[in-house]
Amino acid sequence: MMYSCAPASGGSTKTVKKKGRSLRIDIHCHYFNPDAAAKVAHLAPADREISGKWGNELTREVNAKQLRDRAPKLTSIEVRLKDMDRMGIDIQAVSPAPTQTYYWTEPGLGAEVARKVNERLAEIVAKWPDRFVGLGTVPLQDPSLAVSELEFCMKKLGLRGVEINPNVNGMELTDKRLSLDGFFRKAEDLGAVIFMHPLGYTQGERLTNHYFNNVIGNPLDTTVAASHLIFDGVMERHPKLKVVLPHGGGFIAHYWARMDHAWRARPDCRTVIRRKPSTYLERFYFDTITFDRDMLRHLVERFGADHVLLGTDYPYDMMMEHPVDFIEGVRGFSRKEKSLIQGGNAARLLKIDYNNPTRRRKS
Repeated sequence: MMYSCAPASGGSTKTVKKKGRSLRIDIHCHYFNPDAAAKVAHLAPADREISGKWGNELTREVNAKQLRDRAPKLTSIEVRLKDMDRMGIDIQAVSPAPTQTYYWTEPGLGAEVARKVNERLAEIVAKWPDRFVGLGTVPLQDPSLAVSELEFCMKKLGLRGVEINPNVNGMELTDKRLSLDGFFRKAEDLGAVIFMHPLGYTQGERLTNHYFNNVIGNPLDTTVAASHLIFDGVMERHPKLKVVLPHGGGFIAHYWARMDHAWRARPDCRTVIRRKPSTYLERFYFDTITFDRDMLRHLVERFGADHVLLGTDYPYDMMMEHPVDFIEGVRGFSRKEKSLIQGGNAARLLKIDYNNPTRRRKS
C-alpha cells in the first residue's frame, strides 16, 4: 500500500498504514541542496563553518572525503529511496543539511537561499508524496524574515516545520539582540515542528582533536541551547511549542536532575521560570540516536514513549544504519511503545494521518 504525506486541499494529509506493522518515520535525516550551495560558494562557506574551524587537519580531510563519498546519498532521491527501503523506513521528515542554514550571510541573501532550500524540499515531497514530508529553514539572523519564511513554508509549501541551529552566529536563541520570541510564537501558532540540529560547539578550542567538536560538541550545543530555552522562559511562554532535540536530546536529557537541584538551591537559577527546569524539559521531544539500548530505554522511562521519535542522521557517518532493529531490541518496550517511537509520535507531530485513508487532517 502507498502512503500520501503531501498536502491535500487546505494543507491536509493522508496516508495508509502498511498491513501487519506500524508506520516508520525518520525524524532526523538531511538533504543537501547543490543550487543553494552554489549561491553562496563565492563567500567561502567552509571557512565559516564550525566543523572546519574547530577541527584538526585530519578531521577536515575526513569531512571532505565524506562529502564526496556520500554526495549521492545527500542529493539523489533515487539513491535515498533504496536506502530507506533497506533500512525499513517508510517516510523521511527530510530537513536541510545542517550547514545549509547560512545564518552568517547578510539577511537578504539568507532569505533568498532559504527560499531556494525550501522550494526544493517542497518539490521532493510533491514528486514522492508517499515517502517524504519536509522540514525547511528560515533566516534566523533577521526575525521578521524568519517569521515570513516560516509562514511561507507552512502555508504555501506545505512543509511541516523547520530545522534550526542551536545558536545564531554564536548568539543564544534567547539573546535579546536576535528578538526571536516572535518566531517562537509564530511556530507555536502554526503548529510547526522545530527540529534543533547542532553544528558543533562555537567555543571549540578544546575540541579540535578526535572529531570532538562533533562527538562532544554537538550534544553540548544542544544542551546549552535547550537550557536557555528553559531558563530564559521560552518554553514557559510557549507551552505548545514542538521542539525536537536530536542525538538523544544531547547531554541535558540524561543529566537533568542537576538543573533541578540548582533551581531549588540558588536564586540566580530561578529568575525567570516558576517551576523546576525538568518540568519544561518534559515538553521537548527526543530522537532515538543514543547508540545504546539501555540509554534509549532510560530516555523513554524518563520522558515517556510519546516523546521519543525514530531518527537516523541519514546519510552521515554518525548515522544509525539499523534504526528499527535498534528499537526492537530494547528490553521492556511494549508493542504500543515501539509503534509510537517508530512512527506514531512523528505522525502526530507532522500531521500525517495513517489510520484512516479517507480522513484528512488540517494543518
